[in-house]
Amino acid sequence: MPPKTFTLEEIRQHHDNKSCWVIIHDKVYDVTKFLDEHPGGEEVLIEQSGKDATDAFEDVGHSTDARELMKQYYIGDVAEKDKSSAPKPPKTTGSTEEPPKGGAPFWLVAALLSLGVALVYRFFFVAESNQA
Repeated sequence: MPPKTFTLEEIRQHHDNKSCWVIIHDKVYDVTKFLDEHPGGEEVLIEQSGKDATDAFEDVGHSTDARELMKQYYIGDVAEKDKSSAPKPPKTTGSTEEPPKGGAPFWLVAALLSLGVALVYRFFFVAESNQA
């Protein structure tokens, strides 16, 4: 059975502590029963209710546990005509960027710096003690 769909107009009607719905990644969540339990306080959810809260949700950096907990509040999807046209962020947690090319690797710079310090030490302190 396909999930129930809601228009933005329907979702906007649920914007207070008596009925609090939020949209996250084009999915609709009824978080009314979660208001008292939300670690950030109910005000945060009420402020985002009745609209797309995806950016606010992602900016906070919710844990895997929080994302798992969301499933029990899922009530349906945003109607196709009202879905966000913004590109979806990747669901990967690692970086997909290649490391910068060029330049010396860190270990080489550290080794050369250590060698330089050792030579300076030997030249000034070991040579001085041999003269005495």
